[in-house]
Amino acid sequence: MISIHKMNKDAQMRAAINQKLIETGERERLKELLRAKLIECGWKDQLKAHCKEVIKEKGLEHVTVDDLVAEITPKGRALVPDSVKKELLQRIRTFLAQHASL
Repeated sequence: MISIHKMNKDAQMRAAINQKLIETGERERLKELLRAKLIECGWKDQLKAHCKEVIKEKGLEHVTVDDLVAEITPKGRALVPDSVKKELLQRIRTFLAQHASL
């Protein structure tokens, strides 16, 4: 069983990493890379098509933005190619190796 202390320590580590990513501008660069890769692989078009399907099935007057987000988020995550996930993970690992003082 994971202790609360370990969970708090993990949360603190994630916060410190996120802060360093923001401070160095790396977080924004990673977001831009992700956007470009998702467009390049057709993810954006696939998700747009899925949105249209959901709206067509439920009817425009019966779909809220929150409903749409709840419906498409799991599919959107599932559609991200493994190669894109691996590339981002590798870039984060490289960043962490360069900033080992975290």
